[in-house]
Amino acid sequence: MAFKIIVCAKQVPDTNVIKINPKTGTLIREGVPSILNHDDANALEEALKIKDQYPDTHITVITMGPPQANDLLFECIAMGADEGILVSDRAVGGSDTWATSNTLEAAVRKVGDFDLLWAGRQAIDGDTAQVGPQLAEKLGVPQVTYVQEFEMDKDMHTITVKRQMEDGYELIKIQTPCMLTAIKELNTPRYMSMSGIFAQKEMKTWNAADIEVDLNKVGLEASPTNVFRSFTPAPKGKGVVIEGDTEKEIADNLLVNLKEKQAI
Repeated sequence: MAFKIIVCAKQVPDTNVIKINPKTGTLIREGVPSILNHDDANALEEALKIKDQYPDTHITVITMGPPQANDLLFECIAMGADEGILVSDRAVGGSDTWATSNTLEAAVRKVGDFDLLWAGRQAIDGDTAQVGPQLAEKLGVPQVTYVQEFEMDKDMHTITVKRQMEDGYELIKIQTPCMLTAIKELNTPRYMSMSGIFAQKEMKTWNAADIEVDLNKVGLEASPTNVFRSFTPAPKGKGVVIEGDTEKEIADNLLVNLKEKQAI
């Protein structure tokens, strides 16, 4: 029987080029390229490494978003995943983390049984790190977040992970089925292969009715949290360079400058 892995991934705006409208405080998405969320790429890579070791592994990638999120599924399958599922419906648009996890829960249940569920630690356009843990809770499976090392026994049932913490790490043993969230230190994601790019893609699009999700638990109206405003920090003032021919002269000039500003 195939070892079944589900990877939850998100298409996000490239934060290297994103800007914020200073009047409305909202993200300017027009003309901004979309990319596979970085931590989700690490999650997919670890799933692909399992498939490299155990070829009888089936990887399903689930994403939620507008129709153009199919580009993400194309990329994931070209990297080595077996199939991609896009959940796209206006009814789930504007969902916060709670509503998003409700949608993903319904999608995962429609996919069926799984042995391992992967997701990235967080999305770069939100940085909440909430969806993965919420999804695990709703599915009733054990979870480990911030995974930086992964090892699976030959029985393909016992997993040992190293979990990153602020002041160290934890070594945790966990049994499948379970959910893990990946961080960038876990691995280096591979590129799409030429054979993967040109191979036939198994991609599906499901709407809210297909996954039979409760419409009272998804979408903007059902979301208990909302973004009040987004903004960029005000630019700092121009710095001052203190000059002098010797260290003593520089120090003297610094003292004069600080006294003029009444800093001392």
